Amino acid sequence: MLILLPPSEGKTEARKGEPLRLEDLHFPELLSARRAVLTALAEASSANDAHSILGVGESLAADVRRNVILDEVPAAPAHDVYSGVLYDALDYAGMTAAQKRKAREQCVVVSALWGAIGFGDRIPAYRLSMAVDLPGTGRLAGYWKRHLADPLVQHAGADLVVDCRSSTYAAAWAPPVHQSAAVNVYQVRNGKRTVVSHFAKHTRGELARHLLTRRGTPPATPEALLRAARERWTAELEPASTRKPAQLSIILG
Repeated sequence: MLILLPPSEGKTEARKGEPLRLEDLHFPELLSARRAVLTALAEASSANDAHSILGVGESLAADVRRNVILDEVPAAPAHDVYSGVLYDALDYAGMTAAQKRKAREQCVVVSALWGAIGFGDRIPAYRLSMAVDLPGTGRLAGYWKRHLADPLVQHAGADLVVDCRSSTYAAAWAPPVHQSAAVNVYQVRNGKRTVVSHFAKHTRGELARHLLTRRGTPPATPEALLRAARERWTAELEPASTRKPAQLSIILG
């Protein structure tokens, strides 16, 4: 099983430790592409219109300044740097040693800056969204779409890919239709299903945690994923079509 996660918008800055070593990240075939984005991000973050380019407000000025020196500031494991609703629900820190090892082996974060990284890869806190049109690379979803397919297909092998990404990050790589399932979360209000971003992120984090901590073998098919999800939630499965992967829908009351 491979669990695809989005990065968090906010990051927890490492206060000490060695700086980033691009060569140590998973998927070394992405090294040149990562260097290009890192360079483009530093240049954009130094520009007078940096906040406009990156789509952030003045309150994030410190994050933008840090983008210029990402190769100098301390780095920490991705599971410590990424924070927010999904990662709080996943609660890596609260796992057993064996569960943490499984999370590092089975979780991959799809990132606007790194392309894709392992859960234990050491990175600095940064500010960059996949939706950004970055001078020098262009729109990042399209940029990474040209680079991610081969390494991620090889990494997934024949395993089921559980896609917990938002649509912005899902645009960077589409897993093979026949061996993946996208996770959707709906809340029922007045008898109607609605999508609420906060609850969707939280529930995807809870699902990832459930899959990593439950007993038994990991799900190998969308149908097995549905059975695992139903251990905790009301859930439905829309089978895959020729172009669209299976859709797991978790229904919150």
